[in-house]
Amino acid sequence: MDLLTNEAEEVIEQQQMIMLLRNRIEEILKNYRPVMNGEIYLSGEDVCRLLHISKRTLQQYRDDNILPFIQIGGKIIYNETDLVRILEENYTGKNTVNDGF
Repeated sequence: MDLLTNEAEEVIEQQQMIMLLRNRIEEILKNYRPVMNGEIYLSGEDVCRLLHISKRTLQQYRDDNILPFIQIGGKIIYNETDLVRILEENYTGKNTVNDGF
């Protein structure tokens, strides 16, 4: 019977695997958004990151009624479905009409 110590190769491999799993779980939890009634709600920070805008621009979008939001106390959240709808409604793609060229 062999004695396992912290320096044993098997123990080191297991510790490395545990650290990899821990890092992966932390990454998943960092990006996890709970679903309420089938809807995902995002924080202002999430919206800024997704739209590549500043907090001030997000505030202006709220003030100008561009983005719908929910305010509960001092917390503001955004419905992901509403954001997608607003983006789709305001999409202006290139005109794909071929003029024979």
